[in-house]
Amino acid sequence: MSNILAGLFAHHSDYKKLEADLESLGFESSDYIVYLDNNHTDSQYMASVAVTDHSQIDNAKDVFRQNAALKTYLFENMNIEQANYNTIRKFIDARNRAEIHNCPDVKIRAATNGIDSEVKF
Repeated sequence: MSNILAGLFAHHSDYKKLEADLESLGFESSDYIVYLDNNHTDSQYMASVAVTDHSQIDNAKDVFRQNAALKTYLFENMNIEQANYNTIRKFIDARNRAEIHNCPDVKIRAATNGIDSEVKF
């Protein structure tokens, strides 16, 4: 069974260029899905690519990176027929909830001196 590499792309990214880049690497049009909304001019979009081995995963990740992918996700044991928008979105949401996000830098101020001779009881 194949794996699915999914990516979320930036607003300025062109999905037509993504499709052309994937096809130039040997992916067929039946090997990928680009999820667009009705107003797809300058909006974010997602894409899924069916990959079978590590070289295809690396090639697809490189194409995603070149086309301004914000984040990529690898879903194992999933084929392209199972990769509809709602299923992929559900898995991405679950992974994001499970991910431990970086917290902002916390500065801890500690006293540099203990009680000195100026303190009187």
